[in-house]
Amino acid sequence: MGAIQAIRGTRDILPGEIGYWQQVEMVAAQILSRALYQEIRTPIFEQTELFERGIGEATDIVGKEMYTFRDRGDRSITLRPEGTAGVVRSLIEHKLLASGGVQRLWYKGSMFRYERPQAGRQRQFHQIGVELLGSADPRADVEVIAIATDLLQALGLKNLKLDLNSVGRGVDRIAHREALVNYFTPYKDELDKDSQERLHRNPLRILDSKDEKTQAIAQNAPKIIDHLSDESRRHFDRVQQLLTDLGIEYQINHCLVRGLDYYTHTAFEIKSDDLGAQSTVCGGGRYDGLVAELGGPDTPAVGWAIGMERLILLLQKLVSAPALVPDFYVVSKGDSAEAQALILAQKLRSVGFRVELDLSGSAFGKQFKRADRSGAIACLVLGDSEAQNNTVQLKWMATQVQQAIAQADLLSNLDNLKQEIERHKN
Repeated sequence: MGAIQAIRGTRDILPGEIGYWQQVEMVAAQILSRALYQEIRTPIFEQTELFERGIGEATDIVGKEMYTFRDRGDRSITLRPEGTAGVVRSLIEHKLLASGGVQRLWYKGSMFRYERPQAGRQRQFHQIGVELLGSADPRADVEVIAIATDLLQALGLKNLKLDLNSVGRGVDRIAHREALVNYFTPYKDELDKDSQERLHRNPLRILDSKDEKTQAIAQNAPKIIDHLSDESRRHFDRVQQLLTDLGIEYQINHCLVRGLDYYTHTAFEIKSDDLGAQSTVCGGGRYDGLVAELGGPDTPAVGWAIGMERLILLLQKLVSAPALVPDFYVVSKGDSAEAQALILAQKLRSVGFRVELDLSGSAFGKQFKRADRSGAIACLVLGDSEAQNNTVQLKWMATQVQQAIAQADLLSNLDNLKQEIERHKN
């Protein structure tokens, strides 16, 4: 019988890579907490209707990519393909929007879409996202864009580009839709198969086609900006001015429509030149009609999501993996010494030190070699003599300076010990 392997489109995140993930999550939590965004965690699966109504039945996600099944109660259940609809459902269900005011939320977790797996794109993938609900002010749009920019820059990313567009509101899109149908109809036979199907069902999505020939045709398609109402144009102009005020550079991308039907007004993507074809790291926009569409009060909202797989690929190219380096590596030999070493390691861990305890029972020489490879700042050595006298040999790895010290004294001067660890790190 063959070995069982991970399902196609899923992958294990191994210890050698996990440091990148933990770094992203830690930095995200810090930056978002400073802007008073609170974390929310929603179920991985929901009623299928949530995504059909929220994302739009005419989208590829709902039509082709969702993992949908019937449970034992014969209910249609779907693994979440994105995070926003579930967050909105939760806010409505728990009446968190009833009092009005602004809700600032963020989430992280797995999403699922049946796509062709490739670098940076899996069928089970991960996102970090933010949602700002309760404000129609263009400043809300710019706030979430600025936070995304801060986060990516804090992680050390460069060569980032912000693509910006407005998809208007309902009346704007009706006029634009008619213009698109009239424009693309003469080219129908030249469009890719998916775009031919979208022509009358959802022509706006043709602008998002990845087919090169369709993209070339779409370059001269009617632009939504030419069909914006005065209100929509004022909103878009204000967003651009605020971005300029913050020193955030952007470029208008008239073909940027995003893949979800719930977007209104601002749509944006942050891309990296270092990622090749799959260049989008963060995408989002405003979705003023979604809450009402899902049965809640009329609530303006804006948000974004960062694809973790693509972000990690980029970080792996640009920065070294954060290393988990011990402060102390504990070497011991002999029954009494090994028992005391375990106790000492636990006591040091309990006060905040990173401690690796060698459990091999091998000769001191082999344990010292592993201590060197670990990158530890210091080595603690216990043998029969140390165990008998309740002492320990403290060896600073960088200088090889070694001293005998009572175990009780080691644990009673923690402030000095922490200062010495920091000094030897530098």
